[in-house]
Amino acid sequence: MTAFACRPRLAGFFICAGLALGGAGAAFAQNLSMQVGNWANPPVGYIDFCKNFRSECAARGGDQPEQLTEARWRDLQDVNRAVNRTISPVTDLEFYRQDEIWTLPDAFGDCEDYVLLKRKRLVERGWPTGALLVTVVFDEIGDGHAVLLARTTLGDFVLDNKTNRIRRWYETAYHFVKRQSVDDPNHWVSVGDPRWTTQNTATFRE
Repeated sequence: MTAFACRPRLAGFFICAGLALGGAGAAFAQNLSMQVGNWANPPVGYIDFCKNFRSECAARGGDQPEQLTEARWRDLQDVNRAVNRTISPVTDLEFYRQDEIWTLPDAFGDCEDYVLLKRKRLVERGWPTGALLVTVVFDEIGDGHAVLLARTTLGDFVLDNKTNRIRRWYETAYHFVKRQSVDDPNHWVSVGDPRWTTQNTATFRE
């Protein structure tokens, strides 16, 4: 895949949404299950990240969606806001003078760095890795982007460095491409997005 654009967060944050379906009706939502396809190649930056941070790429816990209690919802809100607030957006080219450097950021990072730090902090709060999937998308203008997908008993939610609002995956304007497998963080699978005519988006821009 081409290097992620990882544009800085949008000006102004949205107020975090509640657990209601919002504009999507229940019947509509049931027809928008994420379609997982065949194995896909991990991003090059993720492969290098796992060489440098082996413990971050080990499976922990089960592969079932996390029970979404009020406490778990607060976990998602707190971690998403805290990382978005403390990490300043910068591209890999600006900071490292090269593309596709995936790492755990201290103060600066791009989209995948936000994702990796959020995932780490949620795992530290007891979330299983099978419920926290690094996910590759095309954003609203067609650039490569990375988000964290939180799998819960009330749906799959997106944690994004562009907004503090946590949304169900189909409420975003993103075109989902591929994500980590639920049973092994080192395996990736393609994603078919039923909102789009293309069923297997992972074949694009490879």
